[in-house]
Amino acid sequence: MDFNGLADPYVKLHLLPGACKANKLKTRTQRNTLNPVWNEGLTYTGITGEDMARKTLRVSVCDEDKLTHNEFIGETRVPLRRLKPAQKKHFNICLEPQIPLEQAEQWELEERGRILLALTYSSERRGLLVGILRCAHLAAMDVNGYSDPYVKTYLKPDMEKKSKHKTSVKKKTLNPEYNEEFFYEIDQSELAQKSLEITVWDYDIGKSNDFIGGTTLGRGCKGERLQHWLGCLQTPDQRWEQWHTLTNELPESSAFAP
Repeated sequence: MDFNGLADPYVKLHLLPGACKANKLKTRTQRNTLNPVWNEGLTYTGITGEDMARKTLRVSVCDEDKLTHNEFIGETRVPLRRLKPAQKKHFNICLEPQIPLEQAEQWELEERGRILLALTYSSERRGLLVGILRCAHLAAMDVNGYSDPYVKTYLKPDMEKKSKHKTSVKKKTLNPEYNEEFFYEIDQSELAQKSLEITVWDYDIGKSNDFIGGTTLGRGCKGERLQHWLGCLQTPDQRWEQWHTLTNELPESSAFAP
């Protein structure tokens, strides 16, 4: 790709469908070579069973150019369903020209990262314990390439607007760890009619905070969000941990962040 007949290659990873900026991983750049060796391990945190069934790993090789735009060399894609748990699999695949995104991918909700939640219904305390453990691969909202994220929770419907809880703010990170727990005093039968709304925000001084992403757990949901909620309701006093995908869909009740 360069005038000297060589290249300065690096590799980018993306999970599709999904927000490229929120889930991009990248290797170091190897200088002046057409036969680079990296031996690097890049890790995605918060991969769910649904991800393994429907997502594809996009592997792109690019040439770094400090004076102009980096140039695309080639790419390949590996469906995650080809992998088995706890088994390393090697692939030797030719790089192809850039593959256009499928129309279905373009219309899906944009993913903004992941959040790890812990739910427990305490029969002794007669209420719901919500653990906000950590987030991974959040979308960057600030010009420095990071965010200052915090998490809000609501138990809906909430006519009196008294159910809000909020974590601390973590500075300059896309992978914050909170390990904070909130408690909602509520009967188990009443909880079954509720839904838990989770939103993640970027804290800004002197202006409105930016919405990063959100998700909702409840009977009206599907897939792993519904399984997580039902597991908590049906087995009191048992802790249920689960990663969930954050999307750019902003719940109406959270349209304005304090």
